[in-house]
Amino acid sequence: MDGARADNDRASGGRGPAGKGEKVADWADGRLGLYALAKANMRKVFPDHWSFMLGEVCLYSFIILILTGIYLTLFFEPSGVEVVYHGSYVPLNGVSMTRAYESTLDISFDVRGGLLIRQIHHWAALVFVTGMLVHMMRVFFTGAFRKPREVNWLFGWTLLMLGIITGLTGYSLPDDLLSGTGIRFADGAILSIPIVGTYLSMFLFGGEFPGHDIISRLFPVHVLLLPGLMLGLVVAHLILVFYHKHTQYPGPGRDEKSVVGMPFLPVYMAKAGGFFFLVFGVLAVMGGIASINPVWAFGPYRPDLVTTGAQPDWYLGFSEGLIRVMPGWEINAWGHTLVLGVLIPFSLFPLLLLVLGLYPFVEAWITGDRREHHILDRPRNAPVRTGLGVAWLALYVVLLIGGGNDIVATHLHLSINAITWFVRVAFFAAPIVAFVVTKRVCMGLQRQDRDKVLHGRETGTITRLPHGEFVEGHEPLPQDELFTLTQHEQNPPYEIGPRVDANGVRRPVSVSQRVRAQLARAMFGPGTHVEKPTREEYRELTSGDHHH
Repeated sequence: MDGARADNDRASGGRGPAGKGEKVADWADGRLGLYALAKANMRKVFPDHWSFMLGEVCLYSFIILILTGIYLTLFFEPSGVEVVYHGSYVPLNGVSMTRAYESTLDISFDVRGGLLIRQIHHWAALVFVTGMLVHMMRVFFTGAFRKPREVNWLFGWTLLMLGIITGLTGYSLPDDLLSGTGIRFADGAILSIPIVGTYLSMFLFGGEFPGHDIISRLFPVHVLLLPGLMLGLVVAHLILVFYHKHTQYPGPGRDEKSVVGMPFLPVYMAKAGGFFFLVFGVLAVMGGIASINPVWAFGPYRPDLVTTGAQPDWYLGFSEGLIRVMPGWEINAWGHTLVLGVLIPFSLFPLLLLVLGLYPFVEAWITGDRREHHILDRPRNAPVRTGLGVAWLALYVVLLIGGGNDIVATHLHLSINAITWFVRVAFFAAPIVAFVVTKRVCMGLQRQDRDKVLHGRETGTITRLPHGEFVEGHEPLPQDELFTLTQHEQNPPYEIGPRVDANGVRRPVSVSQRVRAQLARAMFGPGTHVEKPTREEYRELTSGDHHH
């Protein structure tokens, strides 16, 4: 008895017998090792910056999607069985429709809170995909994808792809006229695949389009398969974020080995919890006051009808834009028709996204940099990378206009043919213009930083010199700002080197080496950056009376 009491006293730090909670904690720690794990990680420091919240928006909207999706699953019936509607929405009474569409109407008009949850779910899906794209652009422009985060970049890219596919399967489930038009579009793209397109379509739809099995097949894919894969990737993504030191913007006290910020507990968790409810509240307000996807206005899907002004959600608009503006080219050979007007855009859709996914590995190959990077780049200090990112976004926006060419034409009173030709030309011209303009802007900002470092900040004080000249006084920048403006590296690009060694022997140079050298020169060579001020330049200008 005394020994057991003494053990309890020791376990509680000499404060008397351990309570029930402490006993449970000790029992769990003895079997799971939670105390050591928590002690090592709960005080982990995370930097603070508003752009880091973009990833949290993605996470919280995904959680809201799961919660609202579970609620909707309780009432939705993924059945293609034909029924006659007799419900609360009088204009559709007596209309033949599928049970899937009927249950969607029931959720919207008869289930308590059903319409609100439906709209929160749809808005959360849009915010989720938007947040992922904007978050990836932040990572791209700041170089946060560099070693050791290449795998995490692929996780995020895969999440974006799965999110797009999940959105397609999700808004196709109600079987209204709008979603049915989208399914017809997808079926046409599948049929354009040579040799196997017809078989894939028959397998997916369970027969000739529209078939009877598409809704029942999309349902488990949408509510089980894709969310399960995404949940696993989200967990893996967060584990790697936690495992690696969090990236941070350049500043005093920040380097590749230290992080300046707040501890995970209690500061970061408190802020994250509050931000979750803020995101949930905004989505709830949007779902309550902003109507989205009113399926009752479109009516049930019929293969012989097409919705006027049918538009997909924005994240799939660029894929439709590719097909809408592509000339209707066809090749007929040996009794088969190859529809290039659909096949080429359908192939470009994943290729445009693949370019984004593989970029970190291409840049690492070009630079040959094998070091770990935890300090972010300022986008202006990587003008070629920033220009490429803006060019990709410009192409995305142009194709988005092409995907809604009929809506743009009717709202702006323009010719749809003129818009189509504008998109065809801009498909090639807009990325080039965006790249050139962005690169020049970045170079200008670099020159501005250089002048600010050398000459300081304008004070607004005008001084008249003895010989009558008027000059504005400048004051030197504080040391922390000087460090921020000059901490970035400007390493020379990769070069092949002499083709002939000291003995006159010509060494072989592979094609990949020549390509790498050309790309390195284009991305990091002359004309891609403004030289940082040297210490000698700074001292020469600040040693005397140069800051008038």
